[in-house]
Formats: sequence, C-alpha cells, structure tokens
Amino acid sequence: MNATLARTAVCLVVAAGVQLAAQAPPAQTPTAEHKRLGYFVGRWTTEGEMKPSPMGPGGKITSTDSCAWFQGGFAVVCNTDGKTPMGPSKSLGIMGYSAEEKVYTYYGLDNSAMAMTSVPRGTVEGDTWTYTDEMQMGGQKIKSRVIIKELSPTAYTFRMEIQGPDGNWTPMMESKSTKAGAKKGSTQP
Repeated sequence: MNATLARTAVCLVVAAGVQLAAQAPPAQTPTAEHKRLGYFVGRWTTEGEMKPSPMGPGGKITSTDSCAWFQGGFAVVCNTDGKTPMGPSKSLGIMGYSAEEKVYTYYGLDNSAMAMTSVPRGTVEGDTWTYTDEMQMGGQKIKSRVIIKELSPTAYTFRMEIQGPDGNWTPMMESKSTKAGAKKGSTQP
C-alpha cells in the first residue's frame, strides 16, 4: 500500500509540474522600443557647459560615459566619470522602456548630495528624445526637461532646461557627446 501511495504522490507531483509549465507565460523579448535604446550603447566623450542654477555654479563640464546592455536587453546602464564646476563627478544611469506606460524611463544617481526623487519619463520622435520631470529643489517643485538630439550614429547633443515661474524654459546644461570606437552590431541586445 505504501508503494502505491508513493507512486500516486510522484504522479501527482509530475502532473502538477507539467500543468504549471504549460501555464507559464512565454519568455519576454525586447521590443523595438527597448532596442531603440541601443543607440546609447558604447563609449562616449562629452564636452559642454553648465549654466549657473540651483544645481550649482556655471562652467565647463567634461565626461566619459561607458554604456552597455543590462542582461536581458531591456535596459542600458551607463557609468560616467566627469569633471564639473563643482569638482569630479561619478554617476550611474539606467535607461529603460515601460511598455505599460509607453514611455522611456531614466533612473540615476551620482556622487553629489542631490538625490533623484522621481523618474523622468520620455518619448522619442525621429532623432529627438524628450524627457520631462518634476523634482524638489531648494524646497520648491521644479519642472525640468531634457532634449537629446541625435546628430549621427556617433554624435548627439544634450540640453537640460528648467521651467521658471513665468512658464519659460531656461537652459541649465548643454553638451555634445561623441561616440568612440563604435563596434558593428554592438547596439543590439
């Protein structure tokens, strides 16, 4: 009787496993929108200017960004080393796409005292990426936007602006990035 009970238990476990496997959703694959993030994969050098603002003093900025696909091909992770008017800068950025919200997302952190408290969301139309955000700065809510314009497969411009109380947008930072040593096929997950 114990042997029959054991065989029945094994059959039930196997049947349950087969049933669960049959119900498992198919493995997700990156969408065309995820793959579009591949534009940023590679090593980039950046030169630009920061305007005096609540973020700090104005002056020249330079950086080197190393961007690579995160495992699975749904996000691009960028490590950045740079120099700003406030001193050396290190940052980590994660670019992704929310299929549910149909927007691109950006998560970031750096070695400054400023912490991101929100997730900028963006769209891409042709060769122009536009991200918008609302953040707390100096005790007030400030609207910001970033506009990235692809100039070629190996160059883009970056402009960050904040919206004043009058509704007008004021540049905070402008730069140009150039890709170094682009490898054929390296932009796909």
